[in-house]
Amino acid sequence: MIFVDVILPFPLSDTYTFEVPDSFTSIEPGFRVVVQFGKKKIYTAIVFKVHNIQPEGYIVKPIIDVVDFKPIINQNQLRLWEWMSAYYCCSLGEVMNVALPSFLKLSSETIFVINSENLSFSELTDQEYLIFEALQLSDKLNLKQIASILNTKNIFPVINGLLNRKLIEVKEELNEKFKPKIVRFVSLTRDEIDFTSLKNAKKQIEVLNYLRKLTPKTKIPLSLLISEISCSYSSLKSLELKGFIKIFSQEINRIEECNDKSSSTLKLSKDQSRAFNQINEGFIDKDVVLLHGVTASGKTEIYIKLIQDALSKNKQVLYLLPEIALTAQIINRLRMYFGDKVGVYHSKYNNHERLEIWSDLSKSKRFSVIIGTRSSLFLPFQNLGLIIVDEEHENSFKQYNPSPRYNARDCSVVLAKFCNAKVLFGSATPSIESYYNVKNNKYKLVELHSRYNDIKLPEVEIVDLKYLKHRKLLKSNFSDQLLDQISLALENQEQVIIFQNRRGFAPVSICQDCGWTAQCKSCDVSLTYHKHSNLLKCHYCGYSHAQISTCQSCASQEISVKGIGTEKIEEELSSLFPKARIKRMDLDTTSRKNSHQEIISNFENRNIDILIGTQMVTKGLDFDNVSIVGVINADNMLNFPDFRSHERSFDLLVQVSGRAGRKEKQGKVIIQTYSADHEIINAVKESDFLKMYNSQLSERRLFNYPPFYKLIQITVSHRSSATTNQAARDLAIALRKSFGENVLGPEYPVVSRVKNKYLKNILLKIDNKSSSAKVKVHLLDLVKWLNQQSSYKSVRVIIDVDPI
Repeated sequence: MIFVDVILPFPLSDTYTFEVPDSFTSIEPGFRVVVQFGKKKIYTAIVFKVHNIQPEGYIVKPIIDVVDFKPIINQNQLRLWEWMSAYYCCSLGEVMNVALPSFLKLSSETIFVINSENLSFSELTDQEYLIFEALQLSDKLNLKQIASILNTKNIFPVINGLLNRKLIEVKEELNEKFKPKIVRFVSLTRDEIDFTSLKNAKKQIEVLNYLRKLTPKTKIPLSLLISEISCSYSSLKSLELKGFIKIFSQEINRIEECNDKSSSTLKLSKDQSRAFNQINEGFIDKDVVLLHGVTASGKTEIYIKLIQDALSKNKQVLYLLPEIALTAQIINRLRMYFGDKVGVYHSKYNNHERLEIWSDLSKSKRFSVIIGTRSSLFLPFQNLGLIIVDEEHENSFKQYNPSPRYNARDCSVVLAKFCNAKVLFGSATPSIESYYNVKNNKYKLVELHSRYNDIKLPEVEIVDLKYLKHRKLLKSNFSDQLLDQISLALENQEQVIIFQNRRGFAPVSICQDCGWTAQCKSCDVSLTYHKHSNLLKCHYCGYSHAQISTCQSCASQEISVKGIGTEKIEEELSSLFPKARIKRMDLDTTSRKNSHQEIISNFENRNIDILIGTQMVTKGLDFDNVSIVGVINADNMLNFPDFRSHERSFDLLVQVSGRAGRKEKQGKVIIQTYSADHEIINAVKESDFLKMYNSQLSERRLFNYPPFYKLIQITVSHRSSATTNQAARDLAIALRKSFGENVLGPEYPVVSRVKNKYLKNILLKIDNKSSSAKVKVHLLDLVKWLNQQSSYKSVRVIIDVDPI
């Protein structure tokens, strides 16, 4: 007898065992199977293990069906899932939920059908009759369809009335979500056409002439043909009946084909060639190489050369990027060399498109190079040879919610090990952890110290806002130095980037009389004013409210907004430079699918003079004509209460500075700050990574932080403040019995209530000499113990390994 342990898409602590009926002769790990879980519900699960050990103590249910003809999850993927589950203290089901496109996770849908043994429909109410009549016409209805027919959300009294009289039955049906994209095409059926039979049919003649001129002579989408020549469908149907054309349907790929491959060959500079050779030499001894190259040193060209080498060996390549905003430029550059072999995978792609990328990779058909954000790590690579992690220092590689809270940079090293692949990390500002691994001989280091074509690094000027404000020399949010440089750039028809790491118009709306501030009703955070929509918005839970003109505490009309967001910067610059074409690039302006690409393309084509942005504009974007970069206020980042705040400030400021003067002449950067003498600001001015690294490393060694200790953040959450405090205290006491002074907290986080749930954080430090695996097992046992206490059953405990 054969049994399978399966992974279900839930946060379950273990796999579940089902029996395989004799009718299913072939089954192996990675298959999807249909199973009943609970009393009625049906789900697709992933086979994790096949064995012949019968479980004891309960009756094993049989699987209902096998969905696939071959595994959709390969062994390397399953090994990665298992490692992530253990390392990040989460369940295999949670990994499955994040890893699989939603169309591969099928679940049953409740449907209603007529009970054929009871067709008596006398004494039905009007609403019951509507449902009964609809079922006679369509055989089955789901809850959404019934709600639509009755035009109300309160449908259950009607359903229960029909069920109680046994007029209808309830069934569970597996809901197949994916639908192939079907397009109707038109094509000519003959080369030579006799128009004599069409003398009075001018529109039909026009259609035939249009089709004959197509180069090459091929099919054309029916909808496009109708719109191009304004013909009716009846005209086309008439031509088809006469045998002139053929109208047919065809399934097409949702991922557009690309034929932009250029014949140009890649030529590396002397420095790039040296770095390329050193990387390949490094791969002989190490699985991971860190490429530390200053901004605009030409790292992307080296990546392209490495990809060419991998493809020549019939290997697949994964190119990981931290932000969707970066993919637009990189896609265009890679497609110049690799054309249709380049695929893209990120959250702006819809579920249909993501599934088609997944299916293509599983069959090793079209795509050999995948560009994507962190989720592309889970794709079914068949022959992965190289993983490139660009901007490896970025915290966007870390997933915060939902679980698993993984870091794609670290997971890429594990995946590469399973696939016998190599990993290249690239950055102008490497993470302290990665650089420490270089110093400890875990990674190989390759450096590029100069920019491509020996262009000088930008000149960085520090503007002391404290000095200007004290002497009342500050005009609004812009110093004279910054305004003068913007004016000069616009006169020279050059472009400007302004960086402000806060979106919206202003972060605080405050009463001038009593000091009351507009707060989110569900979170302990002030509402940010968005002037464009005239709304106050919470950036944590999404709550919004119309702008308030009257104080809700003292009824005063003196409400003002404080602080600076990207919207406010845009408004002020529009007033100061009315002729300039100004655009924002932040979360509010890039919510649509292709909005990133549109803004970047417009800026590349010089249709935008000044680009204002949040972190999106700091990360690896390459613009030829940017001469000035302005940082409005560097202090928000420096003063954030986190041990990584100085490292992050250095990264962001150096990265955004690197957008200036990349091609022809040296650029200039103006950094406005109240902390002009800060060591990080001076390190940015000197572009001295090692100064920042050595300073931060000594502090972290002193206070037991990464890379010398591993961190696990435990967040206790509940709707009751008292319950949260008590549960967090009890868990911390239990942890201290085992780990002593390495347990910090519990403490309130910066925002202590989100979505009406109170939060308390406990930080657990693990010495690198200790077994982190044993620590995690013990931690999970303590969390399980806490949730078994009657007063803490509804308390949620979130474990974040390696928090960023």
